[in-house]
Amino acid sequence: MKHLKKMLCGSLIAFGTLAQQASAATFVGDRTDFRDETIYFAMTTRFYDGDPNNNVYCWDGVLNVNDPEWRGDFAGLIKKLDYIKALGFTAVWITPIVENGSGLDYHGYHAMDFSKIDHRYVSKESTDADADVAFQTLIDEVHKRDMKLILDIVLQHTGNFGEAKLCRMFQKDYTQDLGDINASMIVVPQSEGGQLPEDYPAMKPGDQYATRLAMMKNSDFTNRDIHNYWHHKAWFDWDDPSRWWGQIAGDCVDLNTEHPAVAEYLVECYSRFIKMGVDGFRIDTAGHIPRLSFNNNFLPQLMEAANSAEAKAKRGDTPFFMYGEVCARSMEVIYRGENYNCSPCYYTWKESKNYPWDYDPTSWDSVVAIPTPTEGSHDYFTVQGHTNWESVLQSGIDDLGHADAILRKSDNALLNGNEYHTPDYSDYSGMSVIDFAMHWNFKSASGAFGVHGQDNLYNDATYNVVYVDSHDYAPDSNYRFEGTQDTWAENLSLMFTFRGIPCLYYGSEVEFQKGKPIDKGAVEALKDTGRAYFGGYIEGDLTVTDFAEYSSATGNIASTLTYPLARHIQRLNKIRAAVPALRKGQYSTDGCSGSMSFKRRYVDDNTDSYVLVTISGSSTFTGILNGTYVDAITGDTKTVTDGTLTATCSGKGNLRVYVLNTSKTPAPGKVGEDGKYLYGTASVDQPWTEWPDETMPEETWTVKPSGGGSGGTVEEPEEPIEPAIEDGEQAIFFENTSDWGGYIYAWIWNDDGNYTGGNWPGQVLTYLGNKIWKWTYTGTETIPDDAVIIFSNGSDQVPGRDQGGFDFVNGGYYTQDGYLKTIEPETTSPRVSMSPNGGDFIESVTVTLKANSVTTSATYKVGNASEVSFTGTTTVTIGEDMEVGESVTISWTATDGTATTNGKATFTKVEKPAGITIYADNSEVQWSPLKIHHFDVDASTWPGVDMLKVAENIYTYTVPDGTRGVVFNNGQGNGSNQTEDYTNLTNNHLYLIKPNGSNKATVEDKGVYGGASIDDLYVNDLYAGIEISLVPGGILVSASVDGMVHISTISGQTRSIAVTPGQTLIDGLEGFYIVNGQKLFVK
Repeated sequence: MKHLKKMLCGSLIAFGTLAQQASAATFVGDRTDFRDETIYFAMTTRFYDGDPNNNVYCWDGVLNVNDPEWRGDFAGLIKKLDYIKALGFTAVWITPIVENGSGLDYHGYHAMDFSKIDHRYVSKESTDADADVAFQTLIDEVHKRDMKLILDIVLQHTGNFGEAKLCRMFQKDYTQDLGDINASMIVVPQSEGGQLPEDYPAMKPGDQYATRLAMMKNSDFTNRDIHNYWHHKAWFDWDDPSRWWGQIAGDCVDLNTEHPAVAEYLVECYSRFIKMGVDGFRIDTAGHIPRLSFNNNFLPQLMEAANSAEAKAKRGDTPFFMYGEVCARSMEVIYRGENYNCSPCYYTWKESKNYPWDYDPTSWDSVVAIPTPTEGSHDYFTVQGHTNWESVLQSGIDDLGHADAILRKSDNALLNGNEYHTPDYSDYSGMSVIDFAMHWNFKSASGAFGVHGQDNLYNDATYNVVYVDSHDYAPDSNYRFEGTQDTWAENLSLMFTFRGIPCLYYGSEVEFQKGKPIDKGAVEALKDTGRAYFGGYIEGDLTVTDFAEYSSATGNIASTLTYPLARHIQRLNKIRAAVPALRKGQYSTDGCSGSMSFKRRYVDDNTDSYVLVTISGSSTFTGILNGTYVDAITGDTKTVTDGTLTATCSGKGNLRVYVLNTSKTPAPGKVGEDGKYLYGTASVDQPWTEWPDETMPEETWTVKPSGGGSGGTVEEPEEPIEPAIEDGEQAIFFENTSDWGGYIYAWIWNDDGNYTGGNWPGQVLTYLGNKIWKWTYTGTETIPDDAVIIFSNGSDQVPGRDQGGFDFVNGGYYTQDGYLKTIEPETTSPRVSMSPNGGDFIESVTVTLKANSVTTSATYKVGNASEVSFTGTTTVTIGEDMEVGESVTISWTATDGTATTNGKATFTKVEKPAGITIYADNSEVQWSPLKIHHFDVDASTWPGVDMLKVAENIYTYTVPDGTRGVVFNNGQGNGSNQTEDYTNLTNNHLYLIKPNGSNKATVEDKGVYGGASIDDLYVNDLYAGIEISLVPGGILVSASVDGMVHISTISGQTRSIAVTPGQTLIDGLEGFYIVNGQKLFVK
């Protein structure tokens, strides 16, 4: 691979030349390591469909209609490499490619044969050799464009359908319908050299799953995995070393990564791809593998393969790069402030001690490891029977907690004043990590920037891979990034200038699927998640001449590339390429006055690059190098003689990037054109037009199979979520111990109504993994103590019919047998939550500040006003004395007597929007919350926004002028949890939401709303003179006039009864009914 340079003439360049614009994304300095790259993460099957003839459905994807899960392919990646290069990215990360087997395996993380490439990326007719050729072609096409390819690999687990060498159970028949488990997954019984019993096909699905699992994990308490290729522990804790050998999900069966034979097999399989020319590995679920196993088993062998002459020649002699996913859903660098050895930074180091290690693969054959029926999560302390397990256990004990004595520290990422120093990599493990602390804090750039104070805990934080969201998570969330566009822009400005390697998840350049759940497994159609098919957005052609430089774009791809965030990314890529210090520089914040400002420097034999950066605000830099600086954003030139430079900057996401002109590395001048977020004096609205064609087209030619079955499992999330509840959250958990199929619903109610909204069976719970589901209340009131719960899957239910419900306990953890325990709120550090947490408001806004339970005292301050102390919860109203366009910041501090934390949010007063004011009557469905999603003009992000309650059961919201339609919903969506699209909108009209059984609710226009309560409107007119009262087993109607009684069941069945003056008893009723607009519970 050639190295790209900008050919300049060193100190001979005149100052007049310094301010000229650098062309394209031309690289200054050699691309010597992976910090020179920026990464675009494409989920292959969901990115672009290059060969429509190879599309395949998964057998568990029942909700995916006209959208085969296996839709994108190698051909699609090749066709759209130019698009990725046009954005300015130099590397592509793709999901795993080995042969998979599970009910939803489109993502590639459920391996059943590590030694071959899944033919579904190529064609049904492909041979193994054809698949190899197709992947080699992809690698070669990437390299042809001076780009690099990162392959996602899995070392920690297989799927639950065995593995071809380690435990053969099935042979995949690619000639059959791959969406039909019975047709395509051919059982290999013991009589034919496999591991499954002869009667396996006749078993029930649940028994089939248990049989498969027992072959790998000895889960039936019989020694079946005689070579110990898998771990056999049944339980683990997310927050301690037991996570190293516990099964994280039903579809992720954990391999014995301490076994030399397992390691050698995996290394052999993946070394093949290294020698084909892949440039790096992203290692999945690395945090569930002991670091000792990486340092002894995997990393040395993989690097040996990467340093082979064959592999280096294929890569163009560039260094091979590995980074691990050490999942840490935590805002702290030390995972939740607790265990160092569960933290990403821990994995960047070699061992600090020598532990015994047995490399003889046959030594495991004498070990009998059978789980006990009563073992608990902390039974990892009983792991024994092999040197390697005992060494891992000892290392886990040695590095437990976070005492300063066990923390390894480095200054590799940090400047010494202004001086760059040679990094010391003698203790580097060879694997860098995804920066989960930044990731989890990226709700704001300032939050993400705030974690740099512990960068010395990484061997070298400049190698951290940094992203905002991914195929698994968003910042402290399971939804694709929901922040405003300028928040996205600010996050990107930090990512591309601060330490670390920037990475972007596909579609984020156009805020694709903003606010949608990232992954809901089988309970949500992929088109409604963060893993939707992106191909429609990039249909069209273009000509690419360099990174972030293209012409002749047509169709939807032209609109995508000119979207404001996409333009922002292109310019950031150009700037980063032009300044080596932004790519590989050590950094310091000393002498940098801005809230997000820093200096960086990188030096080698041919380079001396020094830069000053400030984000979203001005900064004065003191104690800096003297010389001539040129801003890469504006071209402004400043000559420094006293070690001080002031950079003036305003606008969220805007930058000033003052580059020192040195003899080795001259400043590039202004790089790129001004736009919406990067500019000199004023934001520039660059041309953008809506996509001319369908962005999310259906695929109608692939036949969805009707056969098959799930093999007895529900699709597990890639990284199951442990049950947890936050301070102030109202939530419950349900463990599906009886293995019900389908979704789990909760119906929570008392005599005053139900808290799950809508019709029976209530709201779908969110699946966390490992049979555990969670329901979170989205309403505002506190659920009372007399509320009860029914759990069901739409047919089975607990408690049984006519048996009432389980008592509601906030944080309660239930099984089919009832309440088991309470999950207590996480209270790791003092915090204050604000609602709303910043943003725009009209006229005034009341902000609620709530201190969590460990906070002993807290303060808040509005703007420059005096601090106000409070405990518990308080409110403050702002805005009445503010002008439109004016902003104010509310800041807070919280302490528990030992630790102190702080935060802030900015609120901006805006004009009241013109639009259509509509009212909704919630009396019949009783949804909580009541949300409205409006579309076409300034469309809201599903499920929309909360409507404002103005009277009992009456809510209002003003939608933008030109709005085509709305959908009312309760935040859940699907079926009876939302209305049909309603498009006949009239200003100031009231719309009644009417239940419609299990179908979408209907909307009825009730005419102009006059501002009265519901009792003064049509309900009283319709039912005047009719009173309803409850009697045992029925209702008593007292009428003074002729009239009608309308009775609706919670399933939507309706009955109308004519009544005459006097009393009428209607009996034989039991349960919930809506009677003349009133919701009643008949006992």
